[in-house]
Amino acid sequence: MRLILGSGSPRRKELLGVLGVEPNAVCPPDIDEDPKAGELPRPYCVRVAREKALAVEAEGDDIVLCADTTVALGRRIMGKPSDAGEAAEFLLALSGRRHRVITAVAVRKGDKLWERAVESRVQMKRLSNLELNGYLATNDWQGKAGGYSIQGPAGAFIPWISGSHSAIVGLPLTEAAHLLAAAGWPVWRNS
Repeated sequence: MRLILGSGSPRRKELLGVLGVEPNAVCPPDIDEDPKAGELPRPYCVRVAREKALAVEAEGDDIVLCADTTVALGRRIMGKPSDAGEAAEFLLALSGRRHRVITAVAVRKGDKLWERAVESRVQMKRLSNLELNGYLATNDWQGKAGGYSIQGPAGAFIPWISGSHSAIVGLPLTEAAHLLAAAGWPVWRNS
């Protein structure tokens, strides 16, 4: 039995490490992550995590863990910005407002699939032009849902959260541990 992490995110691998879990392989799947017409943020996030888990090649005994994180402002899905202009658009929309960060986790073993979605609330302070442009210049927005990451320099813009900090970073630890245990991966084993 092997554990395959279906994500290229170093943050997800680090968070698994917090649980004492080291994946045997890292195999990020290549799937279409574009939202479908009219798709709402939570169902979108769950669907993408599920499709990632199903797309990873694995043997019948292997356990595959995949996750997806999205930022939602109302019904609007804010994925990974394509360029600095779109990152600025996202950050200006989030500036001074509360929004949701949804992370869905999917664990697959053979033809069985376990899923959970965690929703947290995040408040972003009102950004000045200096803060916005300084942050954009760091390029930390690249590859980040909503154009920011709470564990990076943009953490200085987040005075308040409600929910799971690890889910906002990219992997809800409680839920991931539960799903791995359900699939038969010994999370709390002695080394």
